[in-house]
Amino acid sequence: MNLLKKYVRFADSINESMGRIVSWLTTLMVLTVFYDVILRYCFNRGNIGVQELEWHLFAVIFLIGAAYALKNDAHVRVDILYTGFSARTKAWIDFLGTFILLIPFAAMVIYSSADFIMNSWEVKEISPDPGGLPARYVLKAMIPLGFFLLIVQGISQAFKSFFLIIGNDREGHI
Repeated sequence: MNLLKKYVRFADSINESMGRIVSWLTTLMVLTVFYDVILRYCFNRGNIGVQELEWHLFAVIFLIGAAYALKNDAHVRVDILYTGFSARTKAWIDFLGTFILLIPFAAMVIYSSADFIMNSWEVKEISPDPGGLPARYVLKAMIPLGFFLLIVQGISQAFKSFFLIIGNDREGHI
């Protein structure tokens, strides 16, 4: 039991740190979009590299921030039925959902993106647009990293649900 609780604390701390990093990337993205808007509308100039940086940052924020959102229960959920359930029923749904849906889906994404990412690394893929960003392969490497972090956090959430189910933790927190 202590080993499971240590895993939960470790996984939660990793994804909490990732959340802090993503929050700074979000600030950087806002500043980048602001710069792009000023360039375009005040100086009538566009920059492909800046535009690509915007969506590169957004992709990293989304991929790396998903596990943080799961940790903090800030993800999208259809709460029509779930809200009315008891804490124990919710724990069962979360526990089973992690192993039946979340982990298999995330593992499938990691597996199915492997060739796509390896090909990008082999050719050192860059933007096809003139003035675009180099090293697109680094961005693509965020796909398995993001989904790996999601699996790590999903297991942590499942353990929290397990503790609640067996009555070891009334609040679902370690």
